[in-house]
Amino acid sequence: MKTHVRILFVCLGNICRSPLAEGVFRRQVERAGLSSQIDIDSAGTGSWHVGEAPDTRMQATSSERGVDISQQQARQVTLADLARFDHIFVMDKDNLSDVLSLDPDGRHHHKVRLFREFDPEPGDYQVPDPYYGGADGFGLVFDIAERTASMILHRLVEEYGLRT
Repeated sequence: MKTHVRILFVCLGNICRSPLAEGVFRRQVERAGLSSQIDIDSAGTGSWHVGEAPDTRMQATSSERGVDISQQQARQVTLADLARFDHIFVMDKDNLSDVLSLDPDGRHHHKVRLFREFDPEPGDYQVPDPYYGGADGFGLVFDIAERTASMILHRLVEEYGLRT
């Protein structure tokens, strides 16, 4: 059974949703004592923000809730990521299409899933992009990330038999 799992979260620019999902999931993994067994990263489908820190509004929202994402830097997802990571969770259907298009042979398609497939309250299965909205949107995305990340972690512990 695999004892080391690699997780990637993907959104459009890697400055709002995916860095938040990475930070929230990392905190949950640390609290569960599983940091040595799970690698966590995030990326964006676009290159607009490569090298930048997460959006200041997302940093503020996450900081208020005890998650520091300020040291993250945006990067663009690559075909090599599809080979490297065991699970790739995308924030919306456009991200899903963009990531799958990196792999025209479909060798890694089974690894790519909508993040909210694991949300107990999945709505339309897409994490809304808060970038062009108000502060409430960032709080909503945090709530979605927290409950969904928790379910993903529970699933990984069961699937891989991870132990502290």
